Amino acid sequence: MVLLAIDLQRGLLVEDLYNYEGFVANMKKLLAEARERGVEVIYVRHDAGAGSGMSEGDWDFEFYDELAPLPGEKVFVKKVNSCFSNKELCKYIEDKGEETVIIAGLQTNYCIDASIKSAFDRDYGVIVPEGCNSTFDNDYMDGETTVRYYNEDIWDSFADVVPIEEAFEVEE
Repeated sequence: MVLLAIDLQRGLLVEDLYNYEGFVANMKKLLAEARERGVEVIYVRHDAGAGSGMSEGDWDFEFYDELAPLPGEKVFVKKVNSCFSNKELCKYIEDKGEETVIIAGLQTNYCIDASIKSAFDRDYGVIVPEGCNSTFDNDYMDGETTVRYYNEDIWDSFADVVPIEEAFEVEE
């Protein structure tokens, strides 16, 4: 089992994120629990390309200070929504023989959704801790509705959405 902490970057962790304070608190709790239990935390961050403001060297590209990786934790970069688009990450997880991934981070309806479905397609058991993904209002739904829609309806065929306290209890 590994925890994939996705897109916990300064440019996305801003106050108009749905449930901003709750999300940060939940992620702190999840990261602490993973580390305490010896579950490897793997960070993946998005590079939107030069000139986007969210690329190598940009302030927004850097990790949000309160949720940043600890020294020695692996960091991978992706250029599209699914973290499994990064071949080095796929090989790393495969070489470890992992069968279960916990997926958490940003944004619910983009990178988290794509990563959950990609993990499912690769036959991983997928765990999504409640309150550990979020997004912004969009043209069709507010952030709260979007989060609820994906967590309560879309992902039930692809993942086990569970309370944070149960995220590490799922059998591999």
